This record gives sequence, C-alpha cells and structure tokens, in this order.
Amino acid sequence: MTAVIERFDAPLSGAAVVGGALRGMLRAKGGEAVLPPRALQREVVLEAEAVGAYARLCGFAPEQGVPITWPHILAFPLQMRLMLGADFPYPAMGLVHLHNRIRQQARLSIGDRLTLTAQPGRFLSHDKGQAFTLETTATRDGATVLEGLSVYLRLGRPGRGDPAPLLTGKDADRLVETWTLPADLGRRYARVSGDANPIHTSALGARLFGFRRAIAHGMWTKARAVAALSPQAPLDAAEVEVAFRAPLFLPGQVGLYVGPSGDIRDFDVRDATGARAHLRGRLTLSPEDSVAC
Repeated sequence: MTAVIERFDAPLSGAAVVGGALRGMLRAKGGEAVLPPRALQREVVLEAEAVGAYARLCGFAPEQGVPITWPHILAFPLQMRLMLGADFPYPAMGLVHLHNRIRQQARLSIGDRLTLTAQPGRFLSHDKGQAFTLETTATRDGATVLEGLSVYLRLGRPGRGDPAPLLTGKDADRLVETWTLPADLGRRYARVSGDANPIHTSALGARLFGFRRAIAHGMWTKARAVAALSPQAPLDAAEVEVAFRAPLFLPGQVGLYVGPSGDIRDFDVRDATGARAHLRGRLTLSPEDSVAC
C-alpha cells in the first residue's frame, strides 16, 4: 500500500510527546497489529551552529564536516510523531531501539537543504517480542543522499516477519580509546538532539522504567564511535550499522575496541572491564575515505 505523505514542519513539543505517550498507553488492545501507511516529511537546512554543537558533544572535529549521524537527529521528530500517532499499534514508551543503520551516498555540507521523509517499514521477528522498522530518506535537489533504518522492539511474545538483523563479523579486540561519560551527558545530548526521553535525562525517570540510573543515548554512543573511526575530512560515502546491546549507565567509563583496519571496520563499545558490550558496530568507508584514515 502506498504511504500517504504528510508535511510536518512544527516542532514536536513536550506536551505533544506526553499526550501521545499517554494515548498510546491507554490504547485498547485487540486484533492483529498493523503499521500505518503514513509518511511524514519535512524540509531542513544543515545549519552551522546546530551541527557544531552536536558535533562537539559527540567528539567530531571541525574538519570532519557534517556528521553522517546528523540527518538522523533531524528526522527523529518525524519518527516520534509516527510512533505517537493514534494509528500506531504500540505505545511509544517502552519501545527498545535495537538496531540502526545509516547509509550516506554523497557528501553533506553546511547550508544544504534536505527533504527528510520517515515512514514505517515492516515487521520483523524477534524472540523477545515484535520488532518493526522505521525508514528514513534524505534527498537534496531530488537525489537521495542518505538512507536510514531503525529497528525497534515491542517486548512480549515472539513476533512475526523475517528475522531482525544481527550484526556479525570479525571480533573487535583492540582497545583504542577510553571514554569517561559524565552524569549530565544525557541532558546535554537532549539539548543538541531534541531526544529528551527521561530514561536518559533523569535518574528518577530512568527508575520508573526499571533502570537504576540514567542511561546514555545509544545514538550518542554510535556517533562518538563514528567520530573516532572516521578520517579527519568530510565523508563522501559511508555506511555505519550498529546493534545496541546493553544500557550504558551514567556516569560511567567505556572503551572503544576495533578490528583490523580497512574499508570495513568492526567495532565494539564495552564496559570498563572489556567484558560486556554496550554496542557492536560496523563502519564501511568508500576506498577514497578509507585512504584518508
């Protein structure tokens, strides 16, 4: 079924998030879940001040240009609006972000005007519940420059569909960086990303959802790893895929572990002991970008 495209340019207010979350929690259950045939779209400009604030917090150097992860941040309000909609089959609160893939096809520059489109994708099976995808595209002058895929999980009975993706590959066994994460990282990231989920910004909010302390945003962890492993120049084309494995409590200390160098590089973000993976990822660079590393 062809998705109905709706324009969405207004900011997603806190009241809209709370209201949508409450409606989702009170939604009547019954019948087979269906992903709505909707697509939300907005126009954005890659603005220097916003990009700079985000890049600094995630560890990108100015010479690396617009981070590959930034369009996902600009599209996140569209994804939230979809999941908060009255026609979405699951409450937004309690969904688990399992997996994220971003594929950039052309260099992004400050001042670019992009058209972002987000829409539900398909159901995926998972042994801990029902997984589903949200798909994002960014176009510039009619040409696709970036595609994104997020996999979310609704905990419960095993789901239907093709299996949810698993990230496999060579072991990332060499420690290259250690990061110390401050207690306020979640609040600082919320200010630059707009993702103010209370499990990241408040110890009390985190406890309400079963966490002993606030946890770091998975997309911050992904961006921080990409910043460390990318060349000191803007990317022309690249893909980065991650699986979110375990919560990273704030404050905390973690290590970045990498596999062999090359166009395709596997990496893990692990706890201070190196025994537990918080995130597993794979960065694929174009041959030209790989040479610059």
